[in-house]
Amino acid sequence: MIEQPGEDRMAARKILIADDEPAILAALSTRCRKMGFEVDTAANGLQMLLKARRTSPDLIIVDVNMPQLDGLTASFHLLEPGGPPVDVIVVTGLSNVETLERCESMGMFYACKRTEFWRDISRALTQIFPHMAEAIAAETGSLAATASEVPTRPRVLVVDDDEQVGEFLASRLRKLGIEVLYAPNAARALRLAAGQYPSVVVADYHMPEGDAGFLITRLRSYPATAQIPVIVLSGRDIDEPTEKLLRRDVLGYPGAIGIFRKSFDVSGLFETIQHYCSPGPRVDPAA
Repeated sequence: MIEQPGEDRMAARKILIADDEPAILAALSTRCRKMGFEVDTAANGLQMLLKARRTSPDLIIVDVNMPQLDGLTASFHLLEPGGPPVDVIVVTGLSNVETLERCESMGMFYACKRTEFWRDISRALTQIFPHMAEAIAAETGSLAATASEVPTRPRVLVVDDDEQVGEFLASRLRKLGIEVLYAPNAARALRLAAGQYPSVVVADYHMPEGDAGFLITRLRSYPATAQIPVIVLSGRDIDEPTEKLLRRDVLGYPGAIGIFRKSFDVSGLFETIQHYCSPGPRVDPAA
């Protein structure tokens, strides 16, 4: 469905992005919106398939490995004869010759998250939407200038005004192959989340410059951070009304996905974190 000369160029082109990794989803969505695209998202292959059939996007960017239905199978269903015309960019965390050959045989584009990801994405976007080449090149250039890149490992942003808590969590998360970002307050956390695309935010409930509820509301207010899962920690028990407030939806997005008491036993917390991060080596967090 690559554009032909004379096509209507006024309406924003629609892109559906499907990835079960929140950081990748946020990074791609933000960049594509800055280029001028209308963006919708899906968290798994089945959701992508249903949304694509309902909304008929101009382009789908889809991860290979997703729960319920993998990206390649979902794409093959969409590209069957009689289906809606749509271009597809397949993205994967590991370069694979077989996957590349399957994509090429179906006329799909291919980009590896670990090798010049943005360059491959922008090249495909330019080929599909040549009239947007200038906007695509400008955004790709800004990425090079800021050295911003999609994370190749899952990132967790720890937000706590107690640096010792941050160090304790960071040392154990790194053993799981997870990259750790740290912020001492909500304001710093918002800036990091918007630019670094963490997979999960783990925030202390009681902080002097904005508690976890404030942070969740601010995160949900911006497209780049609206879908990042947030886990709340507290040094003391949180009463039921407060817990309900923390868990309630904000602007159509989930509130806290988990609430935990601060403890040296982080098994429950880390199990929740790993549910939202790409699988890594399973290491005992108490080790």
